[in-house]
Amino acid sequence: MKRAARFLLALCALAVSAHGQAQAYPAKPIRFIVPFPPGGPTDTHSRWAAQQLYVAFGQAVVVENRAGAAGIIGTEAAAKAAPDGYTLLGGNPGPLTIAPGLRKQLGYDPVKDLAPITLIARNASAWCVHPSVPVKNLKEFVAFAKARPGRINYATPGVGTVGHLAIEPTPGVA
Repeated sequence: MKRAARFLLALCALAVSAHGQAQAYPAKPIRFIVPFPPGGPTDTHSRWAAQQLYVAFGQAVVVENRAGAAGIIGTEAAAKAAPDGYTLLGGNPGPLTIAPGLRKQLGYDPVKDLAPITLIARNASAWCVHPSVPVKNLKEFVAFAKARPGRINYATPGVGTVGHLAIEPTPGVA
């Protein structure tokens, strides 16, 4: 009889603890880290995704811009967050695929510390020049720049980003 009572007590304890652990997701706000400043493509797409998550779950999704070091600072913050499904990252090729090839040490391993969920968007890059620059295509621009060594400036989102590598001169390539 004592054995049966202990067995029933254990079953009741299991039933109560299992019920206590089962919670609907999300039970609290979701943190969505964007590793770039507001206004860029990664931020814009991440904010769109955050809105879709809010609509789907009815739970707040807080977008947190953690810019710096070509996206590495925010990516590291996401990689070091508790793996509980409440921290998401607006991924970008720079800190996920380029940085590991350019830096000997990162504070994260994109393969081991992060898990891909879905593709949100694809971005195209474009070369643009001021209308006063007398070129009509890339070939003309390259000739224009070669004729003016050290006088052409360009802007990128940071060293090691897709935008940086797209315009950085490659030695030996014309």
